[in-house]
Amino acid sequence: MAKCEVCGKGVTFGIKVSHSHRRTNRSWKPNVKRVKAMVNGSPTHVYVCSRCLRSGKVERA
Repeated sequence: MAKCEVCGKGVTFGIKVSHSHRRTNRSWKPNVKRVKAMVNGSPTHVYVCSRCLRSGKVERA
């Protein structure tokens, strides 16, 4: 679910490194909101990241 339907931004993975340099896996999730937007002329609910909302790539219904 953590995927933008406009730009395709999804979860990225990396390694968390503590002060004692112990390494564990972690993930960064995009800031995805459920928004009612106009898709092909009809209002539907889509999952969109906050950057696409802010830049105006999505027309809100």
